[in-house]
Amino acid sequence: MAGKKRAASRSHATNATASGPSRPTRASARRANVPDIYQEMLSEAITQPSTELPERPLKRRRPGQRNEQAAKKPDPPVAISKEEDVEDEDDVEFEDVPPPAAIETVYRDSDEEDDDEGIQFEDVDFSFPPAASGSAEDGNKDLELDLSTRTAANSRKTVDRRKPITKAEKGRRIEIHKTHLLCLLAYVARRNRWCNDAAVQDTLRSHLTNKMIKYLNPGSHLTQFGQAQSLKDGLQQVATMYKTKFQITERGIRRALWADNEEYLQNYQLPDDVESPMERSDFREVAKSLRGSRDVGAQLYCALLRSAGAEARLVCSLQPLTFASGGPSLGKPPKPKGKLSIEEQYARIPKYDKTFESPAGSTVSPIRRRLGHPNATAFHVPTIPQASSSRDTPVPKKVRESPYPVYWVEVLDEGHQKWQPADPLVTDSFWKPQKLEPPASDRENCMTYVVAFEADGTVKDVTCRYTKAYNAKTRKMRIESAETTGERWWQKALRTFSRGYVTDLDQIEDNELSALQIREPMPRNVADFKDHPIYALERHLRRNEVLVPDASASGTVGAGSNGPLEKIYRRKDVRIARSREKWYRMGREVLPNEIPAKFLPKRAKQKSSLFDDDVGDDDPEETVGTPIYTMDQTVEFKHPPVVNGLVPKNRFGNLDLYVPSMVPEGGAYVANELAARAAFVLGIDYAPALTGFQFKGKQGTAVLYGVVVAAEHEEAVRAVIGGFHDQAAALEEERRTREVLKAWRLFLMSLRVRQRIWADVDSEEEADNQEAMELDTTGEAAGADKQDSEDAAQQGDGEDDSDEAGGFVIDDDDDYGGGFLV
Repeated sequence: MAGKKRAASRSHATNATASGPSRPTRASARRANVPDIYQEMLSEAITQPSTELPERPLKRRRPGQRNEQAAKKPDPPVAISKEEDVEDEDDVEFEDVPPPAAIETVYRDSDEEDDDEGIQFEDVDFSFPPAASGSAEDGNKDLELDLSTRTAANSRKTVDRRKPITKAEKGRRIEIHKTHLLCLLAYVARRNRWCNDAAVQDTLRSHLTNKMIKYLNPGSHLTQFGQAQSLKDGLQQVATMYKTKFQITERGIRRALWADNEEYLQNYQLPDDVESPMERSDFREVAKSLRGSRDVGAQLYCALLRSAGAEARLVCSLQPLTFASGGPSLGKPPKPKGKLSIEEQYARIPKYDKTFESPAGSTVSPIRRRLGHPNATAFHVPTIPQASSSRDTPVPKKVRESPYPVYWVEVLDEGHQKWQPADPLVTDSFWKPQKLEPPASDRENCMTYVVAFEADGTVKDVTCRYTKAYNAKTRKMRIESAETTGERWWQKALRTFSRGYVTDLDQIEDNELSALQIREPMPRNVADFKDHPIYALERHLRRNEVLVPDASASGTVGAGSNGPLEKIYRRKDVRIARSREKWYRMGREVLPNEIPAKFLPKRAKQKSSLFDDDVGDDDPEETVGTPIYTMDQTVEFKHPPVVNGLVPKNRFGNLDLYVPSMVPEGGAYVANELAARAAFVLGIDYAPALTGFQFKGKQGTAVLYGVVVAAEHEEAVRAVIGGFHDQAAALEEERRTREVLKAWRLFLMSLRVRQRIWADVDSEEEADNQEAMELDTTGEAAGADKQDSEDAAQQGDGEDDSDEAGGFVIDDDDDYGGGFLV
């Protein structure tokens, strides 16, 4: 029924179209009044080929989507009159017929994949029109989806994991970390001295007004709040002025990263906008131009505040190479680009020339020439010359850096006796230290060591002031957690820049930093409890660490939302436990009948050979593991005392003496190589001291050094040792005397021989002969050198000379044969 109605409507529209021109209408009357020139323009526009814009490339279809646009073809246009069209709409009725549904089945590798995850967009070059050939054919092809590529990509990601570093590599990285820290400290100290330069401060002081200087130096008559507010107002005014005048044109210091492979560093090049190295004279020039990196800007800002009389410190977040295996790496060097990006392709397209040209010299299409008034082309547009401006300067390229600073300034708030941070260039913050710490995801900035340099060169470690989780996160990246002596090494490095005495302001600041470290909240995740100096989890205890029996939990934490809760203990409740042998080597012994605090699991015994199957011959006492004890279960070890000059000995004839407290009562330890010989000479009883073991592989050799004798014999032994030293010194002196006398005897004998040779010769003849002998000696040396050079030349030429064979010269004369005289 619907098909018949539509056929009727089409036939009716055809008849109406055929009979349309026969009767006059308003449209035909309007067409008759149109000038001929526009009719010609319309006819020419119809005959010219229409340049269609390239269609936008289709995205990859989702599963289940039908591409009906490629299969559909537009129907030919049918001209219908408006009046009759209205009549047709009234007569014809349409019935909604649902189109046939297209069903397509797609199988996925997993149900967890999202439909949008598999969509990939291709890079399309918009500067050139796409090729029209093959578009229709591609539209009719069947859709093929390959979902296995995503699985392959995920498998590659899991395989390409970074290998953990070895113990030797970590030791090397720790040494490099220390060296880098010392170099950075020296660098910042040098820049701090430049901030005190009189020429730099005089140049920067001209930018300050009297009002700014007055605010930066509040009077003592103001209240505590008034002094702080005056300082804030002054800093705000100076920061507003400084931001408008200083221009960032270079890249400052960023985080140092390790390279995964040494080959990546062979062709490594620094960025083009990196900060150029400078001397003090260059620093003065930058103070005049106010152009450079943001690090230099912070240093000049510090010099500006010091020139105004304010107490300012230069603060730097050091960026050394880390010693841990985690963290970002340098990555591969960029490869040369084979295909240009869309932005670069648009940049290479020549821009449109906006300069006016004369109509006579330009070719205008006939359609454009007849638009508007017929005589419009006769009007000559005046040519406006483009004014060349000398002010056109190249727009500086934007420097992409971390949104958190590396350098900033601390100003002393005298009213509250506190140092407050000020950063006008990067974060534009004052009195807000929490805004200066970068997140852990920042690749170019890592806050690990924050040091502040005062005007006199004194340095202070103020890392606790700016980090939110110093004990939980920051401390693990510092040298204190890498070595047991790391904290002592860091304090020794900072002692080089110390003042030599402690002021009241230093004590106030130390108390403030200690309070910040103590008030740090408890970590919220399990990973932060590892090696925490205040809290500990039982899962993070080392092999030889145990909790005290009466340890109480300070809280609980769960590993994830569904994980079980674990108790949190104080680090002070953790004790180090050792075996009986280790306590004995530390000069302590385990009390009798003590219950072990823990049993260490037995290590797997390595076979000495492939045919060694004796794995069941172990001691039954060691099957449960090695028992270990805490220090509370031990006492100081004491050897039996020395009685009547007799020194106690073990079954090997010596005495274990690992620590000084193991010296028996009534005895004395004489640490000298000659002590055993001296005691033997005196004829007294002694025992060689076993001070340790020297290991080569898994085998240890006892080290015997010095002896233990009775206390009343110590002085005599030391006197005999002194006599041995005197005797050895006398023997050495006698040996040297013999050597000197032997040399003098040889010298005198040579003089006597010479005197006998020249006894009957005049002095003048002797001088002439001496000169002749010197010339002969020189000539012989020169002749030997010449002969050596000739021999070398002959050996080099002998390879290509066919006349020489076997080392003999072959003569052309028949009287000689084979190089021998016949």
